[in-house]
Amino acid sequence: MKKKWLAGLGLMAGIVAATAAAEKQYGPGATDTEIRIGQTMPYSGPASAYGTIGRAEAAYFKMVNDEGGVNGRKINFISLDDGYSPPRTVEQVRKLVEEEQVLLLFQSLGTPTNTAIHKYMNAKKIPQLFVATGATKWGDSEHFPWTMGWQPNYQTEGHLYAKYLLKNKPGAKIAVLFQNDDYGKDYVKGLHDGLGGQADRMIVKEASYEVTDPTVDSQIVTLQSSGADTFFIIATPKFAAQAIRKSFDVGWKPLTFVNNVSTSIAAVLEPAGLDKSVGLITALYFKDPTDPQWNKDPTMTEWRAWMKRYYSDGNESDGFNVYGYLVAQTMVQVLKQCGDDLTRANVMRQAQSLKNFELPLLLPGVRINTSPSDFYPIEQVQLARFDGKRWVLFGEVLGK
Repeated sequence: MKKKWLAGLGLMAGIVAATAAAEKQYGPGATDTEIRIGQTMPYSGPASAYGTIGRAEAAYFKMVNDEGGVNGRKINFISLDDGYSPPRTVEQVRKLVEEEQVLLLFQSLGTPTNTAIHKYMNAKKIPQLFVATGATKWGDSEHFPWTMGWQPNYQTEGHLYAKYLLKNKPGAKIAVLFQNDDYGKDYVKGLHDGLGGQADRMIVKEASYEVTDPTVDSQIVTLQSSGADTFFIIATPKFAAQAIRKSFDVGWKPLTFVNNVSTSIAAVLEPAGLDKSVGLITALYFKDPTDPQWNKDPTMTEWRAWMKRYYSDGNESDGFNVYGYLVAQTMVQVLKQCGDDLTRANVMRQAQSLKNFELPLLLPGVRINTSPSDFYPIEQVQLARFDGKRWVLFGEVLGK
């Protein structure tokens, strides 16, 4: 009788174990102990100032692993250099997908680089999550259901700048510098659309540059000669810094807007010259580490402590390191929601299920929301003006 009881108990235990095992579902790159995540980042090349984002994200995942991982699984983060070169991005992503067998691609940076892998990732049905670019195309859930952005999209940012000008400087004569690719053109479209019927009257000159150009000095001289009194800089850090410095040096002092992706004081404004950056306007959505109003903010204190422990080589004045921290937090939240169903399809389902998700380092009032038809996680910003030392917020939180 005892043997039968023990056998029955053993059988029941086996059934329970089998049921528990059956509840776990894994895609490539996921096991009981590991979640393999891939990324491309410009650690070299014309956009290398962004490389610190990938390093900050790696540091955040290191902290998560030290604390036990996500649902008991450690994150294996494989971040490869693509030099901001689309052909190199394609090569590195194929390596991540076909050789490393990553579960998903996270935060690969750049509009032209992500465009080069957009169709490939969707054809393979592999999550291309929280791409580090605000191009509007990353929110096309109908045609590209495996790709999602994270930050406010460029067209929305352009609309908000236009709205500000129409209200505060309706007679503005606008000059625009933009990067000649999908990234730059997306911003320009947003500005044009935001100005509506006034665009043709208000925009007096546009000049583009290529990422292979050594400088944008000649473009600045051309734009200055247009007689514009308002200047939009739609550029990545290297060229944004050049534009700010050159316009000051030639004595051109228009009301100047710089796009959000080039607001880092350490990577853009210091190389340009802090004195030459006074008066710049931009749109922000997370707390600036150089803003003294956050000095006693407990979440900023926590972030600084994390920087000292996990990314001591990083610059605490560089907002890109706050950005990387925030996006990594969002990724971890999605993985937590996945539970034991770490399939690619469920990763996307959870990424589409973020409801009023608040992160303490986002500006007050800014929340993350997604749905199967809304692939724009952050749609709120606040305008800020540079005073020579820091970005000073003004006005209300704008957007949805």
